[in-house]
This record gives sequence, structure tokens and C-alpha cells, in this order.
Amino acid sequence: MFGRRRKDRGSNVDATDAASAGDLGAYDEPADEEYDEYATGSAADSGPYDIDEVDEETVTASRLDLGSVLVPLPAGGQIQVEMAPNGTPQNVHLVTQFGRITVSAYAAPKSPGQWREVAAELAETLRNDKAEVSIESGPWGRELHGRTANADLRFIGVDGFRWMIRCVVAAPPGNAGADSELVGIARSVISGTVVRRGSEPHPVRTPLPIVLPEALTRQLVAAQQQQQQAAAQQQQQGTAQPQQGATSGQPAPRTASPAQPAQKTQQVPPARQTPPRRGESGSAMQQLGF
Repeated sequence: MFGRRRKDRGSNVDATDAASAGDLGAYDEPADEEYDEYATGSAADSGPYDIDEVDEETVTASRLDLGSVLVPLPAGGQIQVEMAPNGTPQNVHLVTQFGRITVSAYAAPKSPGQWREVAAELAETLRNDKAEVSIESGPWGRELHGRTANADLRFIGVDGFRWMIRCVVAAPPGNAGADSELVGIARSVISGTVVRRGSEPHPVRTPLPIVLPEALTRQLVAAQQQQQQAAAQQQQQGTAQPQQGATSGQPAPRTASPAQPAQKTQQVPPARQTPPRRGESGSAMQQLGF
């Protein structure tokens, strides 16, 4: 199923990384023999893969195809789609009993090193959000572990050929440690992820577009219809109460005009409406909903 890896796909962190880490502090890249093994084998020798390295028909049949990324679903996991204000899919979360995993692909230059820059900026914004941040060694290099009163976060990045993967692990406090069940699952997901970068030009750091499978799109449409029906029923119940009060001689309470549509509420799972973000350089906690 898997072919030869691109030879120009470099290491996630180069030999000068410890000296140039800046406010991240000293960082030691683990030796190859120290890498842990996950579901798809040694993480250093397995994925994530470029679509050109694999048989596309095979991986499409065994993964959730989101257009720019194809991700394996963890056992017992559920899918939650986060919609942008314009109605397009913004993120697809894999929800497990331990927490949430979000794998996204971004445009990057041919040479590695984008994750190192992104990680430094994420660490700064996390600290600005009063989070406790530590830099830890993982199978693909540096990982960020952020701890707040409300949640634990772990950011895992991988540099590829003209793409970069960022995985966000979100869990209740104390559940995103390096040895936690959730992080082990997340690393297995990353190791089996395939990136479909495409040939279209994208500015570096631009999120690669998400395209939902047809079946998932139908579920979203059905969820929206259910929400609209529920809102219509609530409006009908609200307008029926004044008529009952009028027949008993009691003054009718004020209600919205039947001609006015009920205010839209948040979409029911798996879709979730979120406010506009401040962009990749904005608050990391705001981007994640914390």
C-alpha cells in the first residue's frame, strides 16, 4: 500500500534547532532508536504520508477522506464538524472517550522548518493566555503541552513536502500527558494520515481546504433540518399560549410576531457554529474554543 518516501522530505527539526529555539529554550532531538512504536509501526519510519507515496484507492477506502487529509478513525471515535460563519467546514474533530483530536494540513515550503516557527508562536500565544507551556520530545520532534485550569492541550506538528500537519489534542485537565491514552491514539492517527496537497498554489501556512464526504454532508443537512423543525415547533407553541389566555379573559403575554423567524441556535452535533477566528497568529485558546 505504501511506496517510497520522498527523499527531500526532511527532518522535523534540524541540527541547529536547540541553538535557535529562542524563547522555547534548549531542546534535544531524540535519537532514532528512542522513538516509540505505535499502531502502524515506528512513527519515525511510517506516516504521515504524501498521497504520491501510497495507493490512493486503498487508503481512501480505509480512511476518512476530507480532501486535503485522509485520516484513520480511532476505534469508538465519533466525528464532529466545525463550521465557519460562511457555512464551509472549518475543522473536523475526532472525538473519543478521552478527548478530542484534530488533524489539519497547511501549505508549506519545500524545505522543512515551518512547524518549528509555528510551535514558537503557539507557545507565545498560549503563555499570553496564562497557560503553562512545556516543550517535550515526541516521535516527530517537538511537541507543545499546554495546561490550563479548564483543559490540557498538546500540539504535534510534522513537516512534509510542501505541507505541514498540525494535530491538536484537547482533553480535560491532566489527560494530555505524553503517556496518556489520548496522546497515544493521536500519534497513531498521525502515523496513518495521508496528505493530499494538490498542485494548486497556496500561501505558506494557509489551511488546505476541507472537503466533506457526501455521506457526512447529508448528515449535516439532516441535522440542520431537525434544528429548523425544532425551532418552528417552539415558535408554534409560543404563539398558541396567548390564544389560550385570551379565551379565559386573561391578558395575553407578549410574544414575537408569527411572521418573525425564530433566532437560529447552534447547530446540533456533528456540526457546530463558531465565531470568527483571529487567524493563525491569534489566541491559541480562542482558536480552540477555550
